[in-house]
Amino acid sequence: MDAVARMAGKRTRRKRSHHDPATDLLPLSDMPSDLSLSDMPSNLSPSNLSPSGPAPARTSESPNVTDSEDAACVDAVSIDTADRVSEAIPSANYRVDQRSDPVPAVSRSIRTSETLIEGFGGNPFDPYHADRIEIAGFSGRPTEMIGGETRRELRDQVQSLCPPVPGVYGMFDRSGELIYVGKSNSLRNRLASYFGQSARGEKAGRIIEHTRAIQWETQPSDFAAQLREQSLIRRWVPRFNVQGVPERQRPVYLCLGRKPAETFYIASSPPAASECVAVEGPFFGAGRMSRVVDALNKTFRLRDCSQQTVFQFSEQLSLFDDSPRPGCLRLEIGTCLGPCAAACSRQEYATRVSEAESFLDGFNEEPLIATQQIMENAAANQQYELAGRARDTLKSLNYAQRKLGHLADARQKYSFIYAATGYDGKSIWYLIRRGEVIDVAAAPANASQYREIKPLMRTWASRLTAGNGKVTSDHPHTVSVVAAWFRKHRRELKQCFAPESAGRKYRHLSRVPVG
Repeated sequence: MDAVARMAGKRTRRKRSHHDPATDLLPLSDMPSDLSLSDMPSNLSPSNLSPSGPAPARTSESPNVTDSEDAACVDAVSIDTADRVSEAIPSANYRVDQRSDPVPAVSRSIRTSETLIEGFGGNPFDPYHADRIEIAGFSGRPTEMIGGETRRELRDQVQSLCPPVPGVYGMFDRSGELIYVGKSNSLRNRLASYFGQSARGEKAGRIIEHTRAIQWETQPSDFAAQLREQSLIRRWVPRFNVQGVPERQRPVYLCLGRKPAETFYIASSPPAASECVAVEGPFFGAGRMSRVVDALNKTFRLRDCSQQTVFQFSEQLSLFDDSPRPGCLRLEIGTCLGPCAAACSRQEYATRVSEAESFLDGFNEEPLIATQQIMENAAANQQYELAGRARDTLKSLNYAQRKLGHLADARQKYSFIYAATGYDGKSIWYLIRRGEVIDVAAAPANASQYREIKPLMRTWASRLTAGNGKVTSDHPHTVSVVAAWFRKHRRELKQCFAPESAGRKYRHLSRVPVG
């Protein structure tokens, strides 16, 4: 039996961790076999699916594609590559992306019958968007896809087509689904490692076993690649980035919110600013962070009951003389103020919430001191069970304070423009406010470009000084990338400056030789 027949006969069933009609792609099994182009949604009309013509074969002498060709051949690859993708992934399959996403809607699907290979989607951190790149020995789009029936075919194409520059890459299975996203300083070296003997049997071996197409997207720097990788994983949730990941490595956010009686809780993604008092993260380790949440709620005497609980504060009038009963023992043992039993006023509870918020900001060490004292007193009085519980609480509080300290340091110190120089010598300016990337622009290369960017610099200056809310952008999760980046690359802080100093920075960059 040849390779194509073996592939056609091998169909694997995948379990989805959840199903959300608003975000999931339609399963292929639900697609009618006789579906015609006229039955397609408007966003998948023939004009959107069909390129104006086959892309020319990639050669070192190929001329640059014009803007009109660039728009018509979105992410189209060479004829040979498209044929290989078509053979590796059955045609007559397509998927409809129904996501409501602020990023321009670009499906991860592959329609091989039209030789159209669609990209990862819009990049909010790319100031150049669809501009082309020029690398020694390579000329073409910054996004490229290859396909093959065997590991050898994919390996050979990686070695001949993939550039040794920073970027992100994605693995697609035979149905065209994105199953894994990664990043590297050198795309060629990283992708080549998937085909080595050492990768077999490991996670890399399992990923490449399911892979029928690989797509990569070059990035100007390692910092840009880290931002892009995080964005893609959050948007597409590829199964090999999620399934099989140990609990200690799963990112979660520590939240303080849920009115009318706020509480600590963890979430897999940052909630809206209107839903919480404060949110910090991401942190890695859902299990450990659950213990942190338990310790924080007990320390600050905040409730941990269901949101369905009826809350009644002491100042609220009741039609009945009977006092409401608490729903658990925490009020009795002194670890909750009891907002469900009218045992505290709204102001008393709000005071505790403010103290909890200051702990998240890194300015309140009193809970650690108090817990330490409880543990020592209990041990001195031979109350070993109480001392053990206090010890566990103190351990969780110390862990939370250490992790929060890294983020607090980033939020307090990192408000500036970061000029990240790319592998080609060109610089990209990232506006970072309270540790979060909130805007990006191409650094000016000449006086004319600087004049064009001066109004933006005035806007950036006002954005850095406006307000002090915790959620400052559409990308609060980027604080973890920023904090880790400058913790590891301290010298890069020399490339940071205030918007008011943009003119001097431009003159400095204009004198830096490229090459």
